[in-house]
Amino acid sequence: MKKSIGARTIVFPTPVFVVGTYDKAGKPNVMTAAWAGICCSSPPCVAVSLRKATYTYGNIMEHKAFTISIPSETHVKEADYFGIASGRKADKFSATGLTPVKSDLVDAPYVKEFPLVLECKVLHTLEIGLHTQFVGEILDVKADEAVLGEKRLPDIEKVKPIVFAPEVRGYYGVGDYLGRAFSIGKKL
Repeated sequence: MKKSIGARTIVFPTPVFVVGTYDKAGKPNVMTAAWAGICCSSPPCVAVSLRKATYTYGNIMEHKAFTISIPSETHVKEADYFGIASGRKADKFSATGLTPVKSDLVDAPYVKEFPLVLECKVLHTLEIGLHTQFVGEILDVKADEAVLGEKRLPDIEKVKPIVFAPEVRGYYGVGDYLGRAFSIGKKL
């Protein structure tokens, strides 16, 4: 029997996305966000929800663009720092030693050392209570050669993305391969 635990922000897995923006002066900034995910396949889009109080919120409103950098397990400390520190007070790239790279297609930076990047222009904004959801059209995906696998697409076991458990505030790696999607269910 299932037990009610109330209305809470619990979904597994929750991604760890690092949102890249420029401020009004052109300073690169990043913040970690977990209220995010793919939201449309055509056009390819990603959604990320941010509080208005964040520095990144204002930057996205100003530039109508953002990037999503996907950190690997080796950069979990940096990803956590990006969510703790405010870009108003800190230069997060200098503090972590990571490198901002100007996107080719949008007015936003991404993290050079992270293996997977999405370059997005804002299509829609939606006010949802405490958060504003930004829907960004993915104009390009960039991947390090080292994480490409079959069909020259990113391999999840090589990217080693981080997932977040919101209510317990824990970071985790990706688990075991269970089977091919849209295939293993055909055996029923």
